[in-house]
Amino acid sequence: MKRTRAQESRAAIERLYITMRHLFMRGSYKPMGVSGESLVSSLLVLSPEIYGLVTDTEKIELEGLLYVMERLPRGIEECRYVQLISREGYESANFPTLVPNRRKRNCYRVDQDQMFVEMTRGKSDIYDILTHLTFLYMEAEKIRLNSTDHKGKINLNWEMLAKIVKKESLGEEFDQQAACSYLSHITGRTFDETQQSVDKFKASSNSNSLFSIVYHLGKLAMDEFYEEKDREISFSATLRERVGHHVYGELWANRIKAVLDEEGLLERPIHVISANLHSVLNTIYGFQAFGLNSFEEIEQIALDISVGSKSNKAKDIHNYASKNGFIDLPDLSGTNIGVQIFDTAKMSKDSILPGIVLPKEDKKKPVILVMDYAFGEQAYECFDELLKPYEKGSISTPLDIVTASIMGKAGILKGTKGDLMIPTSHVFEGTADNYPFKNEFKKEDFEGFGLGVYEGPMITVLGTSLQNKDVLAYFMDSSWKAIGLEMEGAHYQKAIQAASKIRHSIRKNVKVFYAYYASDNPLETGGTLASGALGMDGVRPTYLITHRILERIFS
Repeated sequence: MKRTRAQESRAAIERLYITMRHLFMRGSYKPMGVSGESLVSSLLVLSPEIYGLVTDTEKIELEGLLYVMERLPRGIEECRYVQLISREGYESANFPTLVPNRRKRNCYRVDQDQMFVEMTRGKSDIYDILTHLTFLYMEAEKIRLNSTDHKGKINLNWEMLAKIVKKESLGEEFDQQAACSYLSHITGRTFDETQQSVDKFKASSNSNSLFSIVYHLGKLAMDEFYEEKDREISFSATLRERVGHHVYGELWANRIKAVLDEEGLLERPIHVISANLHSVLNTIYGFQAFGLNSFEEIEQIALDISVGSKSNKAKDIHNYASKNGFIDLPDLSGTNIGVQIFDTAKMSKDSILPGIVLPKEDKKKPVILVMDYAFGEQAYECFDELLKPYEKGSISTPLDIVTASIMGKAGILKGTKGDLMIPTSHVFEGTADNYPFKNEFKKEDFEGFGLGVYEGPMITVLGTSLQNKDVLAYFMDSSWKAIGLEMEGAHYQKAIQAASKIRHSIRKNVKVFYAYYASDNPLETGGTLASGALGMDGVRPTYLITHRILERIFS
């Protein structure tokens, strides 16, 4: 019986993760060796949407390349050796710390050839970077082939690109249009496409120029092919020892609970919200500081802040918050998950939103704990540790968690960017783990604001960069009737169910609120994550979900 493309793609995803786990346990591999070829062949079968033209034998995928370079440390294309490490003391060394814009991880350029990348966010983070690196090496091979003839002799375009990159490194002027012409032949793309991509890379604060990236990717591929200077990816012994043991999640959670204890908040009712670190802050304190009366007025404040208004409203809100029960906990553990604590007993106003009045007794006034977005399996690690009782000496104090709210970004399958998804269950891709739950949110809670709202099952995927149209169409059109995909939902729910129903460390009737806004539509041409961020279009869905969470948890 012939397999469908969806079946082949799902099998390719499974092979990718099995291979990655094997290479991780082994400790190192050569991307262009036998082990690396296994990853390459699986990625070619899968042909993820986010990597666009990865299966084309000549054309370089430029949008996908920018997406990847904004998630990797600047200059990684110049390094033959990439080592993935745990937090091992490099933060106190003299190496400059590189932090990619779109993936908060510490990276260290040790020398001309070596890049060390800290992995403190769990297995999902490791799989994510290995997928990106595999894509880079695949594109590097195309660059090599496009820059040489069948005998290995380099062509004129490559020679001219090398001169351009040298001039650029010395800060010398060069003919931009001529440079784009050389580059367009090496990338197999049109002159217009190349020019547009050069401008996009120039606008990125994380990435080197497209000229430099293409040159160094191609040079390392040539050095390996013609001079046997192998590239290598390795995993430190400490990293392999720590992954899966909640080392960083435990440090993170214990610090939060210690602060709650110091502030006398441990036995107060607690509402946990996984979200960004601005919308709850701006919504509550924006309302209190400026006397706002509606969601629309709060949304306008958020828009003013987002466009960099000269009114200093963000600073005013933060100053007001600091005097009214706001505690900021930047991450020190390595999880890269910052936390904010809101003590409503220290607020000078008795309401946190129009019409929502706080209890009169201080001991009944709730504590709001906002945690920044987790990444994949890291959501389980951190939430599982957070929901455990606080251990201090021989005393164990359980947290009175009343609600857990998850606001996230997700890929939508039926709508468009900015629309909303209300999950009724989370289906964990590649496993038999399914998590039906009672979501306190309903579709009707978000209607009437000009946004599409969809309700149904959501797929928790192993990696958003590994999805293709065949797999996603299967989840949408089959009896799963999925509305979207994300990376954390099943992991959060696994931790909540374990804490409330098995360990009994939090109340059994803890209420959960899940709502996602669409950052992309991977089934839509030009609508993947590689096409860019939501920008201003993300303000309304973000603040609407935040507003509804606060309304519902205090109603």
